[in-house]
Amino acid sequence: MQVQIQALLAVGGGAAAGDATTESNSGPHMEMAKLAIFNGEAGKVGGFIIACRLFLRMKLRGAMVEEQVQWVLSYVQGGLADVWKENVMEELESGEIEYKLVEDFLTCLKKEFGGEEEELVKVTELRKLEQRGRMMEEFVQEFKRAARGSGYEGRPLVEEFKQGMNGGIRRKLMEAENPPASIEQWYRRAMAFDRNWRESKREEERW
Repeated sequence: MQVQIQALLAVGGGAAAGDATTESNSGPHMEMAKLAIFNGEAGKVGGFIIACRLFLRMKLRGAMVEEQVQWVLSYVQGGLADVWKENVMEELESGEIEYKLVEDFLTCLKKEFGGEEEELVKVTELRKLEQRGRMMEEFVQEFKRAARGSGYEGRPLVEEFKQGMNGGIRRKLMEAENPPASIEQWYRRAMAFDRNWRESKREEERW
């Protein structure tokens, strides 16, 4: 299996932690960023799985499930992740486990390194987020990322978003004739208000 993993690493361009360079390969001719190594950190498992899904769809869509699983395992390195990977590889080779779909394997990966611990990490991150001097678009995207897997939805999610945005925007939206209700409405109207406010400031500076 080690030989197979090395071959798959060649397809993926190598597993260099944090390497953001891009290159094309023998799959579909599209350049993609290399994946960062996953070391078992709970707060990063969700992002790692999303990146794996994207690469698998774009580059290894026609590969066998076993090859796709091996490719994902090639990026699981360090600490407890190494021990888990070794156990999975032994079970695969002995036939103790078999995945019909690569998604089944990714679900096991998430259960092993995510679960309640990941949710706690996400909640903590969500509550610490503040817009400060950033554009609202940037804050919204970071907030969405932290909200995934946090368990927050509906009104509690809206309240966390309101707490993180700048007070001036929050007051204007809450005092509006028809204040936003859903989180998507808050995202959309907050970004529009922030853009208008920044454009107004630029106009004032020009005059």
